[in-house]
Amino acid sequence: MKSLRVIFRYISKYPRLVTAYFGFNILAAIFGVLSLGLLSPFLMLIFKQGDAFKAVSGGGFMGKYNPVNYVKNYLYQTMSEPGGDIKALVFICLIVFVSILLKNLFAYLSMYFLNPIRNRIVNDMRSNMYAKILALPIGFFSEQRKGDIMSKLSNDLSDVESSTISVLESLFREPIQIILFFLYLIILSPQLTLFLILFLPISGLILGRIGRSLKKDNKQVLQQFGTLFSTIEETLGGIRIIKAFNAEEKIKKKFDDENEVMYHLKNKANRRRDLASPVSEALGVTAVLCILWYGGRLVLSGDAGFTLNAGDFLAYIAIFSQLIQPLKALSSASYNIQRGAASIERIESLIHEEVGIKEKPDARVLKDFHEAIELRGVSFFYEDKQVLNNINLRIEKGKTVALVGSSGAGKSTLADLIPRFIDAAEGEVLIDGINIKEYTLKSIRAQMGIVTQEAILFNDSIANNIALGKETAPLEEIKQAATIANAARFIEAKEDGYETNIGDRGSKLSGGERQRITIARAVLKNPPILILDEATSSLDTESERLVQDAIYNLMNNRTSIVIAHRLSTIRHADEIIVLKKGEIVERGNHDQLIGMQGFYKRLVEMQEVR
Repeated sequence: MKSLRVIFRYISKYPRLVTAYFGFNILAAIFGVLSLGLLSPFLMLIFKQGDAFKAVSGGGFMGKYNPVNYVKNYLYQTMSEPGGDIKALVFICLIVFVSILLKNLFAYLSMYFLNPIRNRIVNDMRSNMYAKILALPIGFFSEQRKGDIMSKLSNDLSDVESSTISVLESLFREPIQIILFFLYLIILSPQLTLFLILFLPISGLILGRIGRSLKKDNKQVLQQFGTLFSTIEETLGGIRIIKAFNAEEKIKKKFDDENEVMYHLKNKANRRRDLASPVSEALGVTAVLCILWYGGRLVLSGDAGFTLNAGDFLAYIAIFSQLIQPLKALSSASYNIQRGAASIERIESLIHEEVGIKEKPDARVLKDFHEAIELRGVSFFYEDKQVLNNINLRIEKGKTVALVGSSGAGKSTLADLIPRFIDAAEGEVLIDGINIKEYTLKSIRAQMGIVTQEAILFNDSIANNIALGKETAPLEEIKQAATIANAARFIEAKEDGYETNIGDRGSKLSGGERQRITIARAVLKNPPILILDEATSSLDTESERLVQDAIYNLMNNRTSIVIAHRLSTIRHADEIIVLKKGEIVERGNHDQLIGMQGFYKRLVEMQEVR
């Protein structure tokens, strides 16, 4: 089964823990069987079956090599002595007491080593998923629901822990107990055990059919969980707009409809799961009744070699009753495996998601930027739609190039090609005359700083947000970067200064403050290349001036690619690239483009009218 292969792949990393767990399980099972195996001589002793003790001295299955016969022979010899009955009883009680004590001790030790295995598997899965999320290209997240990804990290992983991993105990422990119990049942009565073996596959087929259908039901539940998470994530992110447009009832209805679908799917899956226990119990009781009928015949039969004494028969029933529980646990484990299989499939689909942006095995390190960035005949497609068409552009070191155009013209896509967030479908992107695919991703991005229109901050201190791109930045450097970004004054005015926690996505700061921190982050990194998705378009006049001054400080002596939303802010760019439907339609500086009386001038006039 694929889901178990995945689990065993993770388990194989911890052979010592597995060996210890497996070994203690064997010891616990051995002493468990021993404690039950002594039931037969105990009953024979209580009911004064001395002749039965004598009969086992050389007969029965395995004859004198049967370990239980050794105990019976010792008890027979002891009972022959004066007061031997009491002495034999004390002997049996001591052996049973020690056996049960050791059984429970080894059972605890097995669980002691199982818990780290279970927790390690979950931790490794979670770590692998998170690492893959960080490795996947940006385009992946525009195609996938964030809620579905979150569901895989939470619900799916929780489902794996509560279902598939929880059956590890059954998979390792129960087979050992079943094998040892069966061996002893064979010792007691080969004929009765053969009869039992013929009956069990029938129950296995019935239980297996129910289990297979559970996987399909649970996969539908998990997919619906992803849809619910997406709705919740969108609601939390857009709560202001929902309230502003009085859309609470509409959004609530959408959530309630999805929640109702979840209700029915879970009912269906849970009812099928809950069928496992009563079905397996009914089959177990049927098996016991068959044993009572067939075993009773053997006890009452006078045929030599095919009889059971009463003590052994009662011991047989007692051991079989203990065998039902591990068999039942295994049947429940098969349901849980089917239930967890859907979760493992979804987790594995994320972990093994193809990473479109790959490094060459022998990729070189881009140590410095010396000459220019160049795009040669670059085209890019999003699914079947062409976003960029035959772009040719050279950006000299130290120059500022602005990208302008209507929404959807391809400005952000062009900028994303340079740090290799995406790869061109046709053509090539070069740095210093070498295709960027020849460089390592880390070294390319080390040469670049990015400031986006939306200030992306993390729920951490101001200092840690500024130092995101430089792990060992001292506080003095952080303060210097904040000063250049016009952020030092408002930071130092806060009670905790640079250690102030800014809340989720910087919610405790104003828009201008958030943006200046992102600029300080870029300043501290001190990259030779800047990509700026104009950061002032959504700010008030005072914040815009402070942020714009910080941007000018940041751009000083750097190569800058500016995605321009407000055309008034790019008048001093060395070159302005005008994009329309993925093609360069005009290029030049501000005065040249105005003189062309073309598309750029119309864009400027439209903004001036607004």
